[in-house]
Order: sequence, then C-alpha cells, then structure tokens
Amino acid sequence: MVQRRLMTLLDAPIGVATAGLLRLMKCADRRRSADFAGALFRRFGPLLKEHRLGRDNLRAAYPEKTAAEIEKILAGVWDNLGRVAVEFAHLDEFHLGGREPHDGNELSFAPGTAERYERIVASGKPTLGFAAHLANWEIPAVAAKLADINLAVLYRRPNIRAIGDAVIALRAGVMGELVPTGLDAPVRLGRLLQSGVHAGMLVDQYFGRGVDVTFFGRRCATNPLIALLARQTGIPIYGMRAVRLPGGNSFQIEVTGPIEPPRAADGRIDIAATMQAITAIVEGWIREHPEQWLWLHRRWR
Repeated sequence: MVQRRLMTLLDAPIGVATAGLLRLMKCADRRRSADFAGALFRRFGPLLKEHRLGRDNLRAAYPEKTAAEIEKILAGVWDNLGRVAVEFAHLDEFHLGGREPHDGNELSFAPGTAERYERIVASGKPTLGFAAHLANWEIPAVAAKLADINLAVLYRRPNIRAIGDAVIALRAGVMGELVPTGLDAPVRLGRLLQSGVHAGMLVDQYFGRGVDVTFFGRRCATNPLIALLARQTGIPIYGMRAVRLPGGNSFQIEVTGPIEPPRAADGRIDIAATMQAITAIVEGWIREHPEQWLWLHRRWR
C-alpha cells in the first residue's frame, strides 16, 4: 500500500522527466546517439542481473556454443537495446526507401516485401500481423503505416501512467491506433478487423494463460490471440520483422507470405498448432540474428 502511494506521488515527476529526456534525445543526431548508447549498454549491461538471465537462456538454446560465443551474442543484445532506446525518440524520422529525402533514415525492403505491401493495400481487406522483439520491434509497425496500411497495434501500457502517456504520444502518430492489452482487447481488435483495419501484435512473450509451444527445444506458454482472431474472422496472417543492418543504424523490412494455419479434424483453425507454426517462424528469425533478440526476459518459466 505504501509503495503504491509512493509511486502515485512520483508518477507526475517521473512522467515529466521522461518526456524531457525524450525531447532531449530527439534534438540529438540519431546515429551518433545510438552509437553512444550501444557502447554504453555494452559496457554496463553485463553488470545487471538480466545479463545472467540472458546467459542462462542462451546456454539452454545453444548448448553447442562456447562461453565466449555466448558473451559475444549478449554484447550484441545490449548494443541493440541501447540503440532501441535512442531510436524510440526518432521513429517519426524513418521513411520508406525510394522516397525523398535521402537522409540515412530510409527503411529498405527485403525481396518481395514491397510487392506484398502493394497487394495488401490493393486488396482493401484487413490482415493480421505478428512480430517479435527483434532489432527495433517498433519499426515493422512504422513501416506498415508508411506503406499506407491502416493499422491497429496491440501494446502493453507501462505501469507508470505518465510514462505511458508519453509513450502513446510518440507511437500514435507513426503506428496507427494503439490498443492496450486487457480483457476487452480481443473484442476491440475484432471490431477493428471487421471495419477493415489491419491488426499487429508481438507474439514472443510469456503468457501464463496461453497455449504451450516449443521454442528452442523448450516448452513455454504463448498468447493465442492472433490464432483465435484468424479462426473467428478467416483473415490471413503475415509475419513482419525488421533486421538491423551492418553499422547498426539502418534496417531492412521483411513481410512474409500469408501463413497457412494448420486445421483440426473439423476443418477449423487449430489454435495450438497455428501458434506453434508462428513460433517456429520467430525462432528461425532469431537463429539468423541471435544478437538482435531480447534474450533478457523470462520467456521460459
């Protein structure tokens, strides 16, 4: 109770400080600031308890790797996280490749992705998109909005209200409608899909009331919402990711082809099998660039 009251009292000043920090980062050069933040996180991240958690996760996922190889991946994880912290204040500066200006903020496309965006927009029909905590996980939604896709994004609101307000203010203009997680989120997303709005969400977090999947050889629980919405609406599912390119300050966007959900004996979409198929795609992405995934959270419990 005392802690809750204290956090309530501190909510406003923390929010003001956060908003001020974001404005300060916005005034600085993105690439130089990201380079600095990446180096800073590489230096001090290993001192935190999350580093030990990341090491344990990586040892279990890659038992064949040496201790030095594990630490090298973790250094990349911290570098990536530092860059994400800076990039968050600059999301509105990114634009799609091939469009002016040529200022180093262009998002390039993986082969086939531009054509998929064009087909999705031309169809006039909504889609379901999944992403993961890879590279900068805000970028896929930014790219979709830039590609003229009317998007709603499921997100977890920060515990401190004032920080949440600052975060929403930054995201809303570059990602589309933001739908907070909660009991009414499935209903809200369902209605948005029915109205023609596309919906996107992250699928690589622990969800205690979820379905079991195998991820890097270990069982874990995942939120089945995207599969449930697909079964209820018949709307296709696509995977979306950003890949951080060499140099650390530019991204390539990839959108997969439509995922064919496994079916149960009655012909309906099999929720657990669909989530396993999606999880396998995410695992494949991570294996390509393990240093770009957030190994620092408790995905397995």
